[in-house]
Amino acid sequence: MKVVPGIDPARVPKHVACVMDGNGRWAQQRGLKRTDGHAAGEEALLQSIYAAQDVGVEWLTVYAFSTENWKRPISEVRFLMRLNEMILIRRLDELNERGIRIRFLGRQDHRVPGRLLREFNRAAEVTKDNKSLTLTFAFNYGGRAELIDAMKRMIDDGVSSSSIDEKQVRRYLYHPDMPDPDLVVRTSGEYRISNFLLWELAYSELVFTDVLWPDFSADHLYDAIRTFQERDRRFGKINTSGLKPRRARAKVAATT
Repeated sequence: MKVVPGIDPARVPKHVACVMDGNGRWAQQRGLKRTDGHAAGEEALLQSIYAAQDVGVEWLTVYAFSTENWKRPISEVRFLMRLNEMILIRRLDELNERGIRIRFLGRQDHRVPGRLLREFNRAAEVTKDNKSLTLTFAFNYGGRAELIDAMKRMIDDGVSSSSIDEKQVRRYLYHPDMPDPDLVVRTSGEYRISNFLLWELAYSELVFTDVLWPDFSADHLYDAIRTFQERDRRFGKINTSGLKPRRARAKVAATT
């Protein structure tokens, strides 16, 4: 595990989730096409994956394509399909060598190109026994869609209303074994969760930064973890630690 100044290795969040936002604005600020911003975000993704792994995060979930993103121009949607396919093709070997398990979260329906689905499934199969970090791509994912799909499966399985509780609902989520995120980071200065992990985010700590995703670095992730470690997470209880509660910082500075 990498020692990072200001981070307590005993209190590193087990699961970090990222809303990778701001690619289009990054490109527009430079007079480039929006798709150039998406392409530039690949390096930020790799930095975040390896930084999370180095500091001891066990699960990293990234919001790669939402169920609402189908509303974007068809040319941009096609580019994103191809970009995600090529990222898997280019990066699978190095991710596998680092012991990273790859999984996908979302609807694998007819709208997702068949060759991309094949790459999803190949990556998941190749890395299924890795244990260093679980990297989950939320692709064609929506929190509401996940809950609707869970309810449909419960009905199909004949689950009685009297037996439905939080544990039962979790059994029908896309990945029941995935722990709830401890920390959620959203880039680009937006203050929304945008239909991301609606069930799972109930007690997550939220950190926002003005940094646009292509500029997001390992240092920004570490700063978010430092902010997380300042928070007093009570889960509805009172503070019995004897520590004086601190005001939680809502944002991470847009450092370079």
